[in-house]
Amino acid sequence: MFSGSIPALVTPFRGGTFDEGAFRRLVDWQIDNGSTALVPCGTTGEASTLSNAEHHRVVEVCIEQAAGRVPVIAGCGSNDTQNALLHMNFSKKAGAAAGLCVAPYYNRPSQRGLVAHFSHLAENCSLPIVLYNVPGRTVTDLEPDTVIELAEKFPKSIIAIKDASGDLSRVTDHRMGIGREFCQLSGDDELALPANAAGARGCISVTANVAPALCAEFQQACAENDFARARQLNDKLYPLHYAMFEDASPAPVKYALSRVHDWLTDEVRLPLCTASDEARAAVDAALEHAGLV
Repeated sequence: MFSGSIPALVTPFRGGTFDEGAFRRLVDWQIDNGSTALVPCGTTGEASTLSNAEHHRVVEVCIEQAAGRVPVIAGCGSNDTQNALLHMNFSKKAGAAAGLCVAPYYNRPSQRGLVAHFSHLAENCSLPIVLYNVPGRTVTDLEPDTVIELAEKFPKSIIAIKDASGDLSRVTDHRMGIGREFCQLSGDDELALPANAAGARGCISVTANVAPALCAEFQQACAENDFARARQLNDKLYPLHYAMFEDASPAPVKYALSRVHDWLTDEVRLPLCTASDEARAAVDAALEHAGLV
Protein backbone atom coordinates (compact mmCIF):
# COMPACT_ATOMS: atom_id res chain seq x y z
CA MET A 1 0.00 0.00 0.00
CA PHE A 2 1.24 3.48 -0.85
CA SER A 3 1.66 6.31 1.63
CA GLY A 4 3.70 9.40 2.38
CA SER A 5 5.25 11.88 -0.04
CA ILE A 6 5.10 10.67 -3.64
CA PRO A 7 6.42 13.10 -6.26
CA ALA A 8 4.78 13.24 -9.67
CA LEU A 9 8.16 13.57 -11.35
CA VAL A 10 9.00 16.10 -14.02
CA THR A 11 10.49 14.76 -17.24
CA PRO A 12 13.76 16.68 -17.75
CA PHE A 13 14.49 17.87 -21.27
CA ARG A 14 17.72 19.21 -22.75
CA GLY A 15 17.76 20.40 -26.32
CA GLY A 16 14.24 19.09 -26.81
CA THR A 17 14.96 15.49 -25.86
CA PHE A 18 14.62 13.43 -22.69
CA ASP A 19 17.62 14.08 -20.43
CA GLU A 20 18.09 10.58 -19.09
CA GLY A 21 21.15 11.42 -16.99
CA ALA A 22 19.37 14.26 -15.18
CA PHE A 23 16.32 12.08 -14.62
CA ARG A 24 18.43 9.37 -13.00
CA ARG A 25 19.96 11.96 -10.67
CA LEU A 26 16.49 13.28 -9.86
CA VAL A 27 15.29 9.78 -8.95
CA ASP A 28 18.27 9.26 -6.62
CA TRP A 29 17.80 12.67 -4.99
CA GLN A 30 14.12 11.99 -4.37
CA ILE A 31 14.77 8.63 -2.73
CA ASP A 32 17.67 9.99 -0.66
CA ASN A 33 15.36 12.73 0.66
CA GLY A 34 12.52 10.53 1.84
CA SER A 35 10.10 10.15 -1.06
CA THR A 36 8.23 6.90 -0.51
CA ALA A 37 7.25 6.15 -4.12
CA LEU A 38 7.72 7.76 -7.54
CA VAL A 39 5.30 8.62 -10.35
CA PRO A 40 6.83 9.03 -13.81
CA CYS A 41 4.76 10.15 -16.81
CA GLY A 42 1.93 11.84 -14.96
CA THR A 43 0.59 15.31 -15.69
CA THR A 44 3.71 16.94 -14.20
CA GLY A 45 5.82 14.61 -16.34
CA GLU A 46 4.29 16.10 -19.52
CA ALA A 47 3.04 12.67 -20.58
CA SER A 48 0.64 14.26 -23.05
CA THR A 49 3.57 15.48 -25.19
CA LEU A 50 5.65 12.29 -25.03
CA SER A 51 5.58 9.72 -27.81
CA ASN A 52 4.76 6.19 -26.68
CA ALA A 53 8.42 5.24 -27.11
CA GLU A 54 9.53 8.19 -24.95
CA HIS A 55 6.81 7.47 -22.39
CA HIS A 56 7.93 3.88 -22.01
CA ARG A 57 11.61 4.85 -21.80
CA VAL A 58 10.91 7.32 -18.97
CA VAL A 59 9.01 4.63 -17.04
CA GLU A 60 11.75 2.09 -17.71
CA VAL A 61 14.54 4.43 -16.55
CA CYS A 62 12.63 5.34 -13.39
CA ILE A 63 12.17 1.68 -12.46
CA GLU A 64 15.80 0.86 -13.29
CA GLN A 65 17.15 3.73 -11.23
CA ALA A 66 14.83 3.19 -8.27
CA ALA A 67 16.12 -0.40 -8.24
CA GLY A 68 13.49 -1.57 -5.79
CA ARG A 69 14.28 1.07 -3.16
CA VAL A 70 10.78 2.56 -3.51
CA PRO A 71 7.80 1.46 -5.62
CA VAL A 72 7.12 3.11 -8.97
CA ILE A 73 3.55 4.04 -9.91
CA ALA A 74 3.80 4.44 -13.66
CA GLY A 75 1.60 6.96 -15.41
CA CYS A 76 -0.60 4.91 -17.73
CA GLY A 77 -3.45 7.27 -18.47
CA SER A 78 -4.86 8.00 -21.90
CA ASN A 79 -8.12 9.12 -23.48
CA ASP A 80 -7.81 5.98 -25.61
CA THR A 81 -8.57 2.84 -23.60
CA GLN A 82 -6.38 0.64 -25.79
CA ASN A 83 -3.42 3.00 -25.46
CA ALA A 84 -3.87 3.07 -21.68
CA LEU A 85 -3.81 -0.73 -21.74
CA LEU A 86 -0.62 -0.63 -23.83
CA HIS A 87 1.02 1.56 -21.17
CA MET A 88 -0.18 -0.76 -18.41
CA ASN A 89 1.14 -3.90 -20.08
CA PHE A 90 4.51 -2.28 -20.69
CA SER A 91 4.72 -0.93 -17.14
CA LYS A 92 3.87 -4.30 -15.63
CA LYS A 93 6.56 -6.00 -17.70
CA ALA A 94 9.07 -3.29 -16.70
CA GLY A 95 8.40 -3.87 -12.99
CA ALA A 96 6.05 -1.06 -11.94
CA ALA A 97 4.12 -1.54 -8.69
CA ALA A 98 0.96 0.04 -10.11
CA GLY A 99 -0.38 2.19 -12.92
CA LEU A 100 -1.77 5.68 -12.39
CA CYS A 101 -4.78 5.89 -14.71
CA VAL A 102 -6.44 9.24 -15.22
CA ALA A 103 -10.10 9.52 -16.16
CA PRO A 104 -10.11 9.82 -19.97
CA TYR A 105 -9.83 13.45 -21.02
CA TYR A 106 -11.42 15.26 -23.99
CA ASN A 107 -13.84 12.41 -24.80
CA ARG A 108 -16.05 13.34 -21.80
CA PRO A 109 -17.31 9.80 -21.08
CA SER A 110 -20.35 9.25 -18.88
CA GLN A 111 -20.03 7.51 -15.52
CA ARG A 112 -21.09 4.32 -17.35
CA GLY A 113 -18.27 4.94 -19.81
CA LEU A 114 -15.79 5.40 -16.97
CA VAL A 115 -16.85 2.10 -15.42
CA ALA A 116 -16.43 0.40 -18.79
CA HIS A 117 -13.00 2.01 -19.36
CA PHE A 118 -11.51 1.05 -16.01
CA SER A 119 -13.20 -2.37 -16.07
CA HIS A 120 -11.53 -3.11 -19.40
CA LEU A 121 -8.13 -2.17 -17.98
CA ALA A 122 -8.64 -4.27 -14.84
CA GLU A 123 -9.89 -7.27 -16.79
CA ASN A 124 -7.04 -7.24 -19.31
CA CYS A 125 -3.98 -6.45 -17.20
CA SER A 126 -3.10 -7.57 -13.68
CA LEU A 127 -1.14 -4.40 -12.85
CA PRO A 128 -2.85 -2.71 -9.87
CA ILE A 129 -4.59 0.55 -10.74
CA VAL A 130 -4.45 3.88 -8.94
CA LEU A 131 -7.44 5.86 -10.20
CA TYR A 132 -6.70 9.52 -10.94
CA ASN A 133 -9.51 12.06 -10.75
CA VAL A 134 -8.64 15.59 -11.89
CA PRO A 135 -11.80 17.09 -13.41
CA GLY A 136 -10.17 20.50 -13.79
CA ARG A 137 -8.04 18.96 -16.55
CA THR A 138 -10.18 16.11 -17.86
CA VAL A 139 -13.64 17.80 -17.60
CA THR A 140 -14.99 14.36 -16.61
CA ASP A 141 -15.47 13.83 -12.87
CA LEU A 142 -14.93 10.36 -11.42
CA GLU A 143 -17.80 10.50 -8.95
CA PRO A 144 -17.68 8.74 -5.55
CA ASP A 145 -20.37 6.20 -6.45
CA THR A 146 -18.35 5.24 -9.52
CA VAL A 147 -15.14 4.88 -7.49
CA ILE A 148 -16.99 2.70 -4.97
CA GLU A 149 -18.51 0.54 -7.72
CA LEU A 150 -15.10 -0.02 -9.35
CA ALA A 151 -13.33 -0.76 -6.06
CA GLU A 152 -16.01 -3.29 -5.09
CA LYS A 153 -15.98 -4.89 -8.53
CA PHE A 154 -12.16 -5.19 -8.70
CA PRO A 155 -10.85 -5.22 -5.10
CA LYS A 156 -7.49 -6.72 -6.09
CA SER A 157 -6.98 -4.47 -9.11
CA ILE A 158 -8.36 -1.03 -8.23
CA ILE A 159 -6.51 -0.35 -5.01
CA ALA A 160 -6.18 3.42 -4.66
CA ILE A 161 -7.16 6.86 -5.88
CA LYS A 162 -5.32 10.10 -6.42
CA ASP A 163 -8.06 12.66 -5.95
CA ALA A 164 -7.53 16.18 -7.27
CA SER A 165 -11.19 17.15 -7.34
CA GLY A 166 -10.70 19.70 -4.57
CA ASP A 167 -13.68 18.17 -2.74
CA LEU A 168 -12.44 17.04 0.69
CA SER A 169 -15.73 15.35 1.51
CA ARG A 170 -14.78 12.62 -0.95
CA VAL A 171 -12.14 11.25 1.40
CA THR A 172 -14.92 10.32 3.81
CA ASP A 173 -17.26 9.25 1.00
CA HIS A 174 -14.67 6.76 -0.25
CA ARG A 175 -13.63 5.59 3.21
CA MET A 176 -17.19 4.88 4.29
CA GLY A 177 -18.21 3.39 0.96
CA ILE A 178 -15.19 1.17 0.37
CA GLY A 179 -13.34 0.76 3.64
CA ARG A 180 -10.15 1.85 5.32
CA GLU A 181 -7.99 -0.53 3.29
CA PHE A 182 -8.65 1.46 0.09
CA CYS A 183 -5.68 3.81 -0.32
CA GLN A 184 -6.54 7.48 -0.75
CA LEU A 185 -3.88 9.94 -1.87
CA SER A 186 -4.36 13.68 -2.20
CA GLY A 187 -3.69 15.11 -5.64
CA ASP A 188 -3.56 18.68 -4.34
CA ASP A 189 -0.56 19.70 -2.23
CA GLU A 190 -2.40 22.57 -0.57
CA LEU A 191 -5.17 20.19 0.60
CA ALA A 192 -2.91 17.37 1.81
CA LEU A 193 -3.17 18.42 5.47
CA PRO A 194 -6.98 18.27 5.75
CA ALA A 195 -7.11 15.24 3.44
CA ASN A 196 -4.74 13.33 5.73
CA ALA A 197 -6.78 14.35 8.76
CA ALA A 198 -9.87 12.92 7.03
CA GLY A 199 -8.21 9.60 6.23
CA ALA A 200 -5.90 10.01 3.23
CA ARG A 201 -2.49 8.33 3.48
CA GLY A 202 -0.30 10.71 1.55
CA CYS A 203 0.01 12.91 -1.50
CA ILE A 204 1.06 12.49 -5.12
CA SER A 205 2.78 15.82 -5.16
CA VAL A 206 4.08 18.51 -7.50
CA THR A 207 5.90 20.40 -4.73
CA ALA A 208 7.84 17.29 -3.67
CA ASN A 209 9.82 17.59 -6.91
CA VAL A 210 11.65 20.57 -5.48
CA ALA A 211 11.16 20.09 -1.72
CA PRO A 212 11.28 16.31 -1.18
CA ALA A 213 12.72 16.37 2.35
CA LEU A 214 10.20 18.93 3.65
CA CYS A 215 7.28 17.11 2.01
CA ALA A 216 8.45 13.78 3.43
CA GLU A 217 8.81 15.30 6.90
CA PHE A 218 5.31 16.80 6.60
CA GLN A 219 3.79 13.47 5.61
CA GLN A 220 5.61 11.68 8.44
CA ALA A 221 4.24 14.17 10.95
CA CYS A 222 0.72 13.49 9.64
CA ALA A 223 1.25 9.72 9.85
CA GLU A 224 2.31 10.13 13.49
CA ASN A 225 -0.76 12.29 14.23
CA ASP A 226 1.57 15.17 15.10
CA PHE A 227 -0.62 17.76 13.47
CA ALA A 228 1.00 20.66 15.33
CA ARG A 229 4.28 19.81 13.57
CA ALA A 230 2.44 19.10 10.33
CA ARG A 231 0.87 22.56 10.41
CA GLN A 232 4.27 24.18 10.94
CA LEU A 233 5.69 22.36 7.93
CA ASN A 234 2.57 23.04 5.88
CA ASP A 235 2.94 26.78 6.56
CA LYS A 236 6.53 26.59 5.35
CA LEU A 237 5.49 24.83 2.14
CA TYR A 238 2.17 26.58 1.50
CA PRO A 239 3.39 29.46 -0.72
CA LEU A 240 5.35 26.95 -2.78
CA HIS A 241 2.23 24.83 -3.36
CA TYR A 242 0.54 27.80 -5.00
CA ALA A 243 3.63 29.06 -6.81
CA MET A 244 3.79 25.74 -8.67
CA PHE A 245 0.63 26.80 -10.50
CA GLU A 246 1.34 30.49 -11.12
CA ASP A 247 1.77 29.48 -14.76
CA ALA A 248 0.85 26.34 -16.73
CA SER A 249 2.29 23.35 -14.90
CA PRO A 250 5.00 22.07 -14.94
CA ALA A 251 6.74 25.27 -16.09
CA PRO A 252 7.00 26.75 -12.55
CA VAL A 253 8.30 23.56 -10.93
CA LYS A 254 10.86 23.11 -13.70
CA TYR A 255 12.02 26.68 -13.12
CA ALA A 256 12.20 25.96 -9.37
CA LEU A 257 14.28 22.84 -9.98
CA SER A 258 16.63 24.76 -12.26
CA ARG A 259 17.25 27.15 -9.36
CA VAL A 260 17.94 24.32 -6.91
CA HIS A 261 20.04 22.12 -9.24
CA ASP A 262 22.31 23.26 -12.05
CA TRP A 263 21.93 19.87 -13.73
CA LEU A 264 18.25 20.49 -14.47
CA THR A 265 16.86 22.92 -17.05
CA ASP A 266 13.49 24.66 -17.15
CA GLU A 267 12.69 23.34 -20.65
CA VAL A 268 9.10 22.36 -21.39
CA ARG A 269 7.48 21.17 -24.59
CA LEU A 270 5.04 23.13 -26.70
CA PRO A 271 2.27 24.06 -26.32
CA LEU A 272 3.70 24.92 -22.89
CA CYS A 273 6.14 27.79 -22.48
CA THR A 274 8.75 28.43 -19.81
CA ALA A 275 7.50 30.22 -16.70
CA SER A 276 6.57 33.88 -17.01
CA ASP A 277 8.42 36.59 -15.12
CA GLU A 278 5.50 36.84 -12.69
CA ALA A 279 5.56 33.11 -12.03
CA ARG A 280 9.33 33.15 -11.56
CA ALA A 281 9.01 35.92 -8.98
CA ALA A 282 6.38 33.91 -7.09
CA VAL A 283 8.56 30.78 -7.19
CA ASP A 284 11.62 32.73 -6.03
CA ALA A 285 9.73 34.15 -3.05
CA ALA A 286 8.26 30.75 -2.16
CA LEU A 287 11.65 29.01 -2.37
CA GLU A 288 13.07 31.61 0.00
CA HIS A 289 10.11 31.24 2.38
CA ALA A 290 10.68 27.48 2.48
CA GLY A 291 14.41 27.92 3.08
CA LEU A 292 15.35 26.15 -0.15
CA VAL A 293 17.55 28.94 -1.56
